[in-house]
Amino acid sequence: MSGEERQGVAQAWLLGVGLIACIAVVNVLTLRHDAPRLGILGPAIWEGSSAFITMLIFAIPAGVAVWTFRKKPRWWRAAPVHLAAVVLYSVLHVSGFVALRKLAYLAFMGGPYQFGPLSTEFPYEFRKDLMAYGLASIIYYLSLRRSAREAADHTQTAAPAPTFDIRDGARLVRVPVSEILAVRSAGNYAEFVLADDRRPLMRSSLSALEADMARHGFLRTHRSWLVNPARVTGLRPEGSGDFAIELGAVEAPLSRRFPQALAALRR
Repeated sequence: MSGEERQGVAQAWLLGVGLIACIAVVNVLTLRHDAPRLGILGPAIWEGSSAFITMLIFAIPAGVAVWTFRKKPRWWRAAPVHLAAVVLYSVLHVSGFVALRKLAYLAFMGGPYQFGPLSTEFPYEFRKDLMAYGLASIIYYLSLRRSAREAADHTQTAAPAPTFDIRDGARLVRVPVSEILAVRSAGNYAEFVLADDRRPLMRSSLSALEADMARHGFLRTHRSWLVNPARVTGLRPEGSGDFAIELGAVEAPLSRRFPQALAALRR
Protein backbone atom coordinates (compact mmCIF):
# COMPACT_ATOMS: atom_id res chain seq x y z
CA MET A 1 0.00 0.00 0.00
CA SER A 2 1.06 3.58 -0.53
CA GLY A 3 1.76 5.89 2.39
CA GLU A 4 -1.63 7.57 2.25
CA GLU A 5 -3.38 4.18 1.98
CA ARG A 6 -1.56 2.89 5.07
CA GLN A 7 -2.50 6.06 6.91
CA GLY A 8 -6.15 5.75 5.90
CA VAL A 9 -6.34 2.07 6.88
CA ALA A 10 -4.62 2.72 10.23
CA GLN A 11 -6.96 5.58 11.10
CA ALA A 12 -10.04 3.54 10.17
CA TRP A 13 -8.78 0.52 12.14
CA LEU A 14 -8.21 2.63 15.26
CA LEU A 15 -11.68 4.11 14.93
CA GLY A 16 -13.14 0.62 14.49
CA VAL A 17 -11.27 -0.71 17.53
CA GLY A 18 -12.63 2.16 19.61
CA LEU A 19 -16.20 1.49 18.45
CA ILE A 20 -15.87 -2.26 19.04
CA ALA A 21 -14.52 -1.75 22.56
CA CYS A 22 -17.30 0.70 23.42
CA ILE A 23 -19.99 -1.62 22.06
CA ALA A 24 -18.56 -4.58 24.01
CA VAL A 25 -18.54 -2.62 27.29
CA VAL A 26 -22.10 -1.36 26.74
CA ASN A 27 -23.33 -4.87 25.93
CA VAL A 28 -21.72 -6.32 29.09
CA LEU A 29 -23.26 -3.61 31.27
CA THR A 30 -26.64 -4.08 29.59
CA LEU A 31 -26.59 -7.84 30.21
CA ARG A 32 -25.49 -7.23 33.80
CA HIS A 33 -28.45 -4.91 34.27
CA ASP A 34 -31.08 -6.99 32.46
CA ALA A 35 -29.98 -10.40 33.74
CA PRO A 36 -28.11 -10.05 37.07
CA ARG A 37 -28.14 -13.84 37.51
CA LEU A 38 -25.58 -14.14 34.67
CA GLY A 39 -23.00 -12.30 36.69
CA ILE A 40 -20.19 -10.37 35.02
CA LEU A 41 -17.74 -13.08 33.94
CA GLY A 42 -19.97 -14.84 31.42
CA PRO A 43 -21.04 -11.69 29.53
CA ALA A 44 -17.44 -10.43 29.63
CA ILE A 45 -16.23 -13.66 27.98
CA TRP A 46 -18.96 -13.53 25.33
CA GLU A 47 -18.47 -9.90 24.38
CA GLY A 48 -14.70 -9.88 24.87
CA SER A 49 -14.14 -12.92 22.62
CA SER A 50 -16.35 -11.46 19.88
CA ALA A 51 -14.65 -8.06 20.09
CA PHE A 52 -11.14 -9.54 20.03
CA ILE A 53 -11.79 -11.66 16.93
CA THR A 54 -13.50 -8.73 15.22
CA MET A 55 -10.42 -6.56 15.73
CA LEU A 56 -8.28 -9.26 14.11
CA ILE A 57 -10.47 -9.86 11.06
CA PHE A 58 -10.93 -6.15 10.38
CA ALA A 59 -8.14 -6.68 7.84
CA ILE A 60 -10.68 -8.33 5.49
CA PRO A 61 -12.88 -5.27 4.84
CA ALA A 62 -9.71 -3.16 4.83
CA GLY A 63 -8.25 -5.17 1.94
CA VAL A 64 -11.47 -5.04 -0.05
CA ALA A 65 -11.77 -1.30 0.60
CA VAL A 66 -8.24 -0.68 -0.72
CA TRP A 67 -9.04 -2.76 -3.83
CA THR A 68 -12.30 -0.83 -4.35
CA PHE A 69 -10.56 2.51 -3.84
CA ARG A 70 -7.83 1.68 -6.37
CA LYS A 71 -9.84 -0.10 -9.07
CA LYS A 72 -13.24 1.59 -8.65
CA PRO A 73 -14.96 -1.50 -10.10
CA ARG A 74 -18.50 -1.64 -11.45
CA TRP A 75 -21.07 -3.04 -9.05
CA TRP A 76 -21.27 -6.40 -10.83
CA ARG A 77 -17.53 -6.90 -10.28
CA ALA A 78 -17.54 -5.57 -6.73
CA ALA A 79 -20.60 -7.53 -5.50
CA PRO A 80 -19.06 -11.05 -5.75
CA VAL A 81 -15.89 -9.84 -4.03
CA HIS A 82 -17.85 -8.33 -1.15
CA LEU A 83 -20.06 -11.42 -0.88
CA ALA A 84 -17.05 -13.75 -0.64
CA ALA A 85 -15.36 -11.39 1.83
CA VAL A 86 -18.37 -11.11 4.15
CA VAL A 87 -18.87 -14.89 4.21
CA LEU A 88 -15.18 -15.37 5.10
CA TYR A 89 -15.49 -12.58 7.67
CA SER A 90 -18.47 -14.23 9.36
CA VAL A 91 -17.01 -17.76 9.30
CA LEU A 92 -13.77 -16.55 10.89
CA HIS A 93 -15.65 -14.42 13.42
CA VAL A 94 -17.97 -17.20 14.59
CA SER A 95 -15.35 -19.97 14.62
CA GLY A 96 -12.89 -17.65 16.36
CA PHE A 97 -15.10 -16.48 19.19
CA VAL A 98 -16.50 -20.00 19.74
CA ALA A 99 -12.96 -21.35 20.13
CA LEU A 100 -12.02 -18.56 22.56
CA ARG A 101 -15.19 -19.06 24.59
CA LYS A 102 -14.57 -22.80 24.89
CA LEU A 103 -11.07 -22.14 26.18
CA ALA A 104 -12.25 -19.40 28.56
CA TYR A 105 -15.08 -21.56 29.93
CA LEU A 106 -12.70 -24.42 30.64
CA ALA A 107 -10.27 -22.06 32.35
CA PHE A 108 -12.66 -19.83 34.33
CA MET A 109 -16.18 -21.26 34.32
CA GLY A 110 -15.45 -24.90 35.16
CA GLY A 111 -17.55 -26.32 32.33
CA PRO A 112 -17.96 -26.51 28.54
CA TYR A 113 -19.31 -23.70 26.37
CA GLN A 114 -22.35 -24.56 24.24
CA PHE A 115 -22.79 -22.44 21.10
CA GLY A 116 -26.11 -23.97 20.08
CA PRO A 117 -27.37 -25.44 16.79
CA LEU A 118 -25.29 -24.16 13.89
CA SER A 119 -28.34 -24.08 11.61
CA THR A 120 -29.97 -21.35 13.70
CA GLU A 121 -27.04 -19.65 15.43
CA PHE A 122 -24.85 -19.03 12.37
CA PRO A 123 -27.59 -17.21 10.35
CA TYR A 124 -28.23 -15.06 13.43
CA GLU A 125 -24.54 -14.18 13.72
CA PHE A 126 -24.21 -13.72 9.95
CA ARG A 127 -26.86 -10.97 9.94
CA LYS A 128 -24.88 -9.06 12.55
CA ASP A 129 -21.59 -9.70 10.75
CA LEU A 130 -23.09 -8.46 7.50
CA MET A 131 -23.91 -5.11 9.11
CA ALA A 132 -20.51 -4.94 10.81
CA TYR A 133 -18.70 -5.70 7.55
CA GLY A 134 -20.72 -3.07 5.68
CA LEU A 135 -20.03 -0.42 8.31
CA ALA A 136 -16.32 -1.29 8.37
CA SER A 137 -16.09 -1.12 4.57
CA ILE A 138 -17.69 2.33 4.53
CA ILE A 139 -15.38 3.60 7.29
CA TYR A 140 -12.29 2.27 5.50
CA TYR A 141 -13.32 3.67 2.11
CA LEU A 142 -14.10 7.13 3.48
CA SER A 143 -10.84 7.15 5.45
CA LEU A 144 -8.88 6.23 2.30
CA ARG A 145 -10.56 9.04 0.35
CA ARG A 146 -9.78 11.51 3.12
CA SER A 147 -6.11 10.49 3.27
CA ALA A 148 -5.77 10.70 -0.51
CA ARG A 149 -7.36 14.16 -0.55
CA GLU A 150 -5.07 15.40 2.23
CA ALA A 151 -2.03 14.01 0.39
CA ALA A 152 -3.09 15.75 -2.81
CA ASP A 153 -3.65 19.04 -0.98
CA HIS A 154 -0.25 18.75 0.69
CA THR A 155 1.45 18.08 -2.64
CA GLN A 156 -0.20 21.10 -4.22
CA THR A 157 0.79 23.28 -1.27
CA ALA A 158 4.33 21.96 -1.05
CA ALA A 159 5.13 22.26 -4.75
CA PRO A 160 5.07 25.92 -5.85
CA ALA A 161 4.18 26.68 -9.44
CA PRO A 162 7.30 26.83 -11.65
CA THR A 163 8.41 30.27 -12.80
CA PHE A 164 10.63 31.63 -15.54
CA ASP A 165 12.88 34.70 -15.32
CA ILE A 166 12.67 37.01 -18.32
CA ARG A 167 15.52 39.53 -18.47
CA ASP A 168 13.88 42.49 -20.14
CA GLY A 169 16.81 44.85 -20.47
CA ALA A 170 18.09 45.68 -17.00
CA ARG A 171 14.81 44.51 -15.48
CA LEU A 172 14.02 40.94 -14.43
CA VAL A 173 10.43 39.81 -14.93
CA ARG A 174 9.53 36.64 -13.05
CA VAL A 175 6.37 35.02 -14.36
CA PRO A 176 4.64 31.67 -13.74
CA VAL A 177 5.31 29.29 -16.61
CA SER A 178 1.58 28.63 -16.85
CA GLU A 179 1.06 32.31 -17.74
CA ILE A 180 3.39 32.15 -20.77
CA LEU A 181 1.29 31.42 -23.85
CA ALA A 182 4.14 31.35 -26.35
CA VAL A 183 7.59 32.67 -27.18
CA ARG A 184 8.37 34.06 -30.63
CA SER A 185 11.49 35.20 -32.35
CA ALA A 186 11.83 38.97 -32.80
CA GLY A 187 15.18 39.55 -34.50
CA ASN A 188 17.91 39.42 -31.88
CA TYR A 189 15.26 39.13 -29.17
CA ALA A 190 12.67 36.64 -27.99
CA GLU A 191 9.21 38.03 -27.29
CA PHE A 192 7.25 36.35 -24.50
CA VAL A 193 3.50 36.37 -25.09
CA LEU A 194 1.85 36.43 -21.66
CA ALA A 195 -1.73 35.71 -20.67
CA ASP A 196 -2.16 39.24 -19.28
CA ASP A 197 -1.28 40.74 -22.72
CA ARG A 198 2.23 41.81 -21.70
CA ARG A 199 4.99 41.21 -24.28
CA PRO A 200 8.37 41.46 -22.49
CA LEU A 201 11.48 41.07 -24.67
CA MET A 202 14.61 39.13 -23.78
CA ARG A 203 17.86 39.43 -25.69
CA SER A 204 18.26 35.83 -26.81
CA SER A 205 17.73 33.66 -29.85
CA LEU A 206 14.78 31.29 -29.86
CA SER A 207 17.14 28.34 -30.30
CA ALA A 208 19.02 29.28 -27.12
CA LEU A 209 15.72 29.31 -25.17
CA GLU A 210 14.29 26.15 -26.69
CA ALA A 211 15.98 23.68 -24.33
CA ASP A 212 14.99 25.67 -21.21
CA MET A 213 11.39 26.02 -22.37
CA ALA A 214 11.19 22.35 -23.42
CA ARG A 215 11.77 21.39 -19.77
CA HIS A 216 8.49 23.16 -19.05
CA GLY A 217 6.69 21.33 -21.87
CA PHE A 218 6.92 24.01 -24.59
CA LEU A 219 6.85 22.78 -28.21
CA ARG A 220 8.60 24.15 -31.27
CA THR A 221 5.76 24.63 -33.74
CA HIS A 222 7.48 26.95 -36.22
CA ARG A 223 11.01 28.18 -36.79
CA SER A 224 9.95 31.40 -35.04
CA TRP A 225 7.58 30.06 -32.35
CA LEU A 226 7.56 28.04 -29.14
CA VAL A 227 4.09 27.26 -27.76
CA ASN A 228 2.82 26.25 -24.32
CA PRO A 229 0.55 23.22 -25.05
CA ALA A 230 -1.23 23.64 -21.71
CA ARG A 231 -2.71 26.93 -23.00
CA VAL A 232 -3.82 25.68 -26.42
CA THR A 233 -7.56 26.13 -26.89
CA GLY A 234 -7.88 24.98 -30.50
CA LEU A 235 -6.28 24.02 -33.82
CA ARG A 236 -7.45 25.40 -37.15
CA PRO A 237 -6.30 23.96 -40.50
CA GLU A 238 -4.67 26.55 -42.76
CA GLY A 239 -4.16 24.34 -45.82
CA SER A 240 -1.12 22.50 -47.18
CA GLY A 241 -0.64 20.77 -43.81
CA ASP A 242 -0.20 23.98 -41.81
CA PHE A 243 -2.35 24.92 -38.81
CA ALA A 244 -3.15 27.95 -36.70
CA ILE A 245 -2.83 27.32 -32.97
CA GLU A 246 -5.41 29.14 -30.88
CA LEU A 247 -4.19 30.32 -27.48
CA GLY A 248 -7.28 32.15 -26.35
CA ALA A 249 -7.23 35.46 -28.22
CA VAL A 250 -3.69 34.82 -29.49
CA GLU A 251 -2.79 32.72 -32.52
CA ALA A 252 0.52 31.01 -33.31
CA PRO A 253 1.52 29.15 -36.50
CA LEU A 254 2.07 25.38 -36.67
CA SER A 255 4.19 24.47 -39.68
CA ARG A 256 3.94 21.13 -41.44
CA ARG A 257 7.71 20.91 -40.90
CA PHE A 258 7.03 20.10 -37.23
CA PRO A 259 4.87 16.95 -37.33
CA GLN A 260 5.95 15.92 -33.80
CA ALA A 261 4.38 19.08 -32.39
CA LEU A 262 1.14 18.40 -34.25
CA ALA A 263 1.04 14.84 -32.90
CA ALA A 264 1.68 16.06 -29.35
CA LEU A 265 -1.08 18.67 -29.54
CA ARG A 266 -3.57 16.13 -30.88
CA ARG A 267 -3.12 13.67 -27.98
